[in-house]
Amino acid sequence: MVEKKKHNNLEYLISFPDSYDANKKYPVLFYIHGAGGRGRDLSLLEDSLILSTMKKNNDNRFITVLPQCFADTWFEIFEQLQEFVGYIISQSFSDKSRIYLTGTSMGAYTSWQLAMTMNDVFAAIIPVCGGGMYWNAERLKDIPIWAFHGALDSTVYPEESLKMVAAVNNCGGNANITILPKTGHNAWDDAFTDPQIYDWLLQHSKQL
Repeated sequence: MVEKKKHNNLEYLISFPDSYDANKKYPVLFYIHGAGGRGRDLSLLEDSLILSTMKKNNDNRFITVLPQCFADTWFEIFEQLQEFVGYIISQSFSDKSRIYLTGTSMGAYTSWQLAMTMNDVFAAIIPVCGGGMYWNAERLKDIPIWAFHGALDSTVYPEESLKMVAAVNNCGGNANITILPKTGHNAWDDAFTDPQIYDWLLQHSKQL
């Protein structure tokens, strides 16, 4: 069940498990889209691979939330995005110990930064073909990370992810990376269709 909603001018899709029970709490997975999803048309996100994968696998474990960037970049509305994350987490369905984050390309850059800024929130993150401020990686040392990047990516070079992962681990963190040897920029097909990533997310929870 996917619903279209709006909060403080930010439109979003929210996908509930087929067996959703309003009396239960669920892990929440935020997906931050890339540049192709920008605008005021949520249909751009309705075909997101992460949603179709959840539906295909009948994955009844997550509530998945897909906000839509109405600006040119997420960083232009970054404070609003933070507020939105807080709003979703405050809902009665959210298991605050199991809040997860993933993003692709522009959304992966945003995911790295969002996890740095809200490092007390996310139990684990999966940035796909992005990068970030590796000099600030110490803020991520307590968040398990699994990054993905295509070795042939000429849009965002794989070194961007490699630098982030190395910087986190140099600070004593727990970051891993999968480099896809025959893949260009579209590393999300391999990442999101791998059922292991969803199992991996659920292995991690925050101590509240």
